[in-house]
Amino acid sequence: MTETTTTLFDSEKVLAEFGLDQVHSGSYADSLGWGTVEGRPVIEASCPADGETVGRVAASDAEDYELIVAAAVGTQERWRMVPPPRRGEFVRRIGQLIEENIDSLAAVVSLDTGKSTMEARGELREAVDMSTLAAGQARMMYGSTQQSQRAEHRMYDQWLPLGVVGLISAYNFPAAVWAQNGFLSAIAGNTVIWKPSPKVPLTAIALQKLVNKAAAELGCEGVFSLFIPADDAVAEKLIADTRVAMVSFTGSTGVGRKVADIVGSTLGRRYQLECSGNNGCIVDETADLQLAAKALTFGVVGTTGQRCTSTRRVIAHVSIADELVGLMKKAFDQITIGDPREKDTVVGPLIDRRAVEDYREVLAGAEREGASVVYGGRVIDRPGLYVEPAIVTGVEPHFAIAQSETFAPIVSVLAYEDLDEAIAIHNGVAQGLASGMHSTDLTHIETFLSARGSDCGIVRINMGTTGADVGAAFGGDKETGGGRTAGSGAWQGFMRRQSVCVNWGGTSAWDSRIDL
Repeated sequence: MTETTTTLFDSEKVLAEFGLDQVHSGSYADSLGWGTVEGRPVIEASCPADGETVGRVAASDAEDYELIVAAAVGTQERWRMVPPPRRGEFVRRIGQLIEENIDSLAAVVSLDTGKSTMEARGELREAVDMSTLAAGQARMMYGSTQQSQRAEHRMYDQWLPLGVVGLISAYNFPAAVWAQNGFLSAIAGNTVIWKPSPKVPLTAIALQKLVNKAAAELGCEGVFSLFIPADDAVAEKLIADTRVAMVSFTGSTGVGRKVADIVGSTLGRRYQLECSGNNGCIVDETADLQLAAKALTFGVVGTTGQRCTSTRRVIAHVSIADELVGLMKKAFDQITIGDPREKDTVVGPLIDRRAVEDYREVLAGAEREGASVVYGGRVIDRPGLYVEPAIVTGVEPHFAIAQSETFAPIVSVLAYEDLDEAIAIHNGVAQGLASGMHSTDLTHIETFLSARGSDCGIVRINMGTTGADVGAAFGGDKETGGGRTAGSGAWQGFMRRQSVCVNWGGTSAWDSRIDL
């Protein structure tokens, strides 16, 4: 695994472009502008590639939150009456500005998250695509017409805005998750308060600045606001506030449960969860093993294994398991690990030191249970938070490594003898996000796609478990939380459904009984 030295961008120049070369406020609302930096706790934004501080953000406090939520409530009363196609134009303009600034934004994402600029660009491309989808969807938020049992009455369903949506995103995809949720919220007539992870505050500020530019051009000020608190107590205000009609949360299952408890305790409010994924891929005896090895490799190492859709478990038929592992080792050997600012880097660092310790603990625990680390498994001795992707064999379905979401580039290999056993292993975990199968057997594929097959929200055949097609609904079931974002009918989750009946005939069923 080689290292490179060609630098792709000038960090100082990119940060200055977005005003991030000085202490910057983490609070924004149209009526507030960028909040004060004085008297606020400061979030040190460090780059996982080398541990150096690349930005400083003045965190939002309780006073900032009150100003932000009041502004969001006030703006929504106007925004809900703006025609949806007009809302779509605003969202599409945001996407255009992201596209126009994609190189600089990709650099900020890389500094924030540690992911390669290749992956950062891919994430931002997804945000652009999401803006296009949402703009089109704004003209297609269809209701349905029903037939009334009453003469000269008309019945139909329509979709109406919810109000203020609180959007809580994780550190691994700071732009894409915001776009998936925020753009659908906006076209639905809601205002959006975004609380990104404080681990990656710079991307959020840069995106908010582009939103502000689009808003000023189109007269759509106040639809999107930003809230970056430094502590959980202030963050929980967004979850507990009854003025916030919906909370869309992306993150761990543990925090997701807390969100569900708090929001669910106030009837009439709504929550949507996209939590952990312990994604498995079955590789049967008929599979194209070279195709499988390539797809599985990126599924494991992409974003340094810090994707909710990363491939965690490979469930391989006993007849091909050893050959598949050999091919994966060859593929892993060709992955360049390094600083995301360097030209040929494919895999960057983990997000923080806690993630590195978790990586160590997962592998040590697997070995204690009887598994073997047959590839990688070391923390790389260099500045930054780099680890080797790891392949672990001899894993049994009940081992902790197979039952938990390991948010690192670690893959467990489990062997099976028949398809029913493979499906039982695949479904025998608490999480239900993404799944896959590599096979050329139509019966095996269709079985996996049937009601007795995968129990996950996403299924991919002869490809990796990672990635999001914006035209499809994204999300999963079981402990993943059940929420859906992006395409398909996901827009309905950000609106309320209303059944309407219109008496257009001027008569009443009571006419024969009441004389007025």
